[in-house]
Amino acid sequence: QVQLVESGGGLVQAGGSLRLSCVASGSFFSIRAMAWYRQAPGKQRELVATITDIGTRNYADSVRGRFTISRDNAKNTVYLQMNSLIPEDTAVYYCKADLVRVRYDGVMAVWGEGTRVTVSS
Repeated sequence: QVQLVESGGGLVQAGGSLRLSCVASGSFFSIRAMAWYRQAPGKQRELVATITDIGTRNYADSVRGRFTISRDNAKNTVYLQMNSLIPEDTAVYYCKADLVRVRYDGVMAVWGEGTRVTVSS
């Protein structure tokens, strides 16, 4: 009933930039928060950045100052602008939406399939 579609991953040299996008589609009442996670080879999945429905942002220490999360509520889309990329940023990046399916319901989490980011030195 609800799907997240991601785009923007790829191969980039160190120091370069990428812009990830994730759009939510289907039937739901509202999206309360959206987030980006990543999982590097041999490591656990980690939270990269979050943005609430009113625009409050939080970042992992490892990306603060280099990455920017934003959202377009009219398009049900979250973005992750990644600048000054380093090899340590190499990972599969996943988007997540915390949404309310119908009014007065609880929050459910919906995940994207992930998009791979590779940063070469």
